Amino acid sequence: MQLIDGKATATLIKQRLADEIKQLTQKYESEIGLAVIMVGDNPASQIYVANKIKSCEEVGIHSELFHLSDSIAEEELLDIIDGLNRRDDIHGILVQLPLPRQCDPARVIEAIAPEKDVDGFSYGQMGRLVAGKESLVPCTPRGVMALLEHYGIQPAGKHAVVIGRSNIVGKPMAHLLLQANATVTVCHSRTADLAQFTRMADILVVAIGKADFITGDMVKEGAVVIDVGMNRLEGRLTGDVDFASVSPKCSYITPVPGGVGPMTIAMLMSNTVEAYLAQQRG
Repeated sequence: MQLIDGKATATLIKQRLADEIKQLTQKYESEIGLAVIMVGDNPASQIYVANKIKSCEEVGIHSELFHLSDSIAEEELLDIIDGLNRRDDIHGILVQLPLPRQCDPARVIEAIAPEKDVDGFSYGQMGRLVAGKESLVPCTPRGVMALLEHYGIQPAGKHAVVIGRSNIVGKPMAHLLLQANATVTVCHSRTADLAQFTRMADILVVAIGKADFITGDMVKEGAVVIDVGMNRLEGRLTGDVDFASVSPKCSYITPVPGGVGPMTIAMLMSNTVEAYLAQQRG
């Protein structure tokens, strides 16, 4: 069993990005700008946003945080996004989820100019991904693909099983694996006899939000297991995979924490650079 070190891989990617950003900002004589919108004081959101701002500083991206009251009206939030869409010095916009009840996440995300949608959640970007066109890919599944590439794990010809069908992870993950020529099965909460599918997986990607749900008897020998989950259980962070029972059967496995999480932020930085480049080139 080999541990897939997402933290170390993300550090390497950010180092390369820092060099690229230095060259690009000199070439185009302008900074790369990312606007981060956080509504309310959700503790998890505060941690995620702080990590994103820190990564911007590390790679040389100018970030602006808009920390808004959880009582903000949806129309006011949309007006703020509209203003950011119009700013030439802001190349990426992300809205940290979840949002308070009065704000419709779909409407808010769709308000972001497609070329600035660095989270890749808008219907336009998702549609391009499904069609196999160049797009800003949601950061977590893109991070998973970058980990597979870094460790020389080839999806082509393999049976990949994705557990979870969210627009943020499961669905884009399945399409990226399809584009990499894997045979893909998507499982979810209504899948009957889930274990029959997980035991067939050469590559198993788990994103269901249930702590330690996948156990050793559900995984075949030599499988690559990617744990996207992040759960707090009895005061500790754990994934959706029971690491103790699953890891002895794997060829590769991601830990939690230190696996997919750091890659998500690294891919956000990469998406922001791609958005900047596309806007500079017109």
